[in-house]
Amino acid sequence: MKLVRYGEKGAEKPGLVDAGGRVRCLANEVPDIDVAALDTACLARLKTLDPKTLPLVDPDVRLGVPVSGIGKIMCIGLNYHMHIAETGSEKPSEPMLFMKATSSLSGPRDPLLVPRGSVSMDWECELGVVIGTAAKYVSEVDALKYVAGYTIVNDVSERDFQKKRAGQFTKGKSCDTFCPVGPWVLTADEVADPQDLRVETDVNGVSRQDGNTSDMIHSVAKLVSYLSQFMTLYPGDIIATGTPAGVGAGMEPPMFLKAGDEVALRISGASADLGEQCCVCVADD
Repeated sequence: MKLVRYGEKGAEKPGLVDAGGRVRCLANEVPDIDVAALDTACLARLKTLDPKTLPLVDPDVRLGVPVSGIGKIMCIGLNYHMHIAETGSEKPSEPMLFMKATSSLSGPRDPLLVPRGSVSMDWECELGVVIGTAAKYVSEVDALKYVAGYTIVNDVSERDFQKKRAGQFTKGKSCDTFCPVGPWVLTADEVADPQDLRVETDVNGVSRQDGNTSDMIHSVAKLVSYLSQFMTLYPGDIIATGTPAGVGAGMEPPMFLKAGDEVALRISGASADLGEQCCVCVADD
């Protein structure tokens, strides 16, 4: 299933996307795409529904962040071999962790705000993992059982804020709108292999990233297990699993986002369609 939330910001309703790409209302079935909706039994019930029996939604409706009540956004740095090569970085001995503030969450078609003072705003298309069952001290073998689904995360970064303004990564990763998510959550049963997905980014219609999750250093299963050794992962939590090569900072010369630029992100596989984000950059005055 492709689960979405649609409507005005702060008043989104639950929905699903049918085989024809149309949004159908789920408001009579669940109050929201939230912790309760991500429960295994609830997902199984929703899967038995015939989408044709659900009310159609205006095709031009705004799509919001596809999960509500996200408790934390855990991010993994330098997790693709080719991205490490393009940045000249050293391979971390363990997964590199940082967090994005939940206030950076944004819809998949919402404007992408260029913060005041930004000179090096960058894109990072990433496979997002949505936790469905509380996970603590789980094994790598069992880790994927705790995943409700997958989505697209743009780990937008302001490189000067991130690397040149003293401290940790947070200030360069958490500006308003710096975490567009969606368009939907594709339930885990429709992703045969999360390590075989194409990850793409176009900027102003030009291909900039074209990688594959097979290039990850640490797999999705490893990341879920690893994180669960340090903290409980709760339903609705999101893990952004790292970005492939092709970021602006890795280009010669570097190229960064400015007002008016359009960023389109896609993730897909043989039997998995995570859809497309498309955001236009707007100055945050």
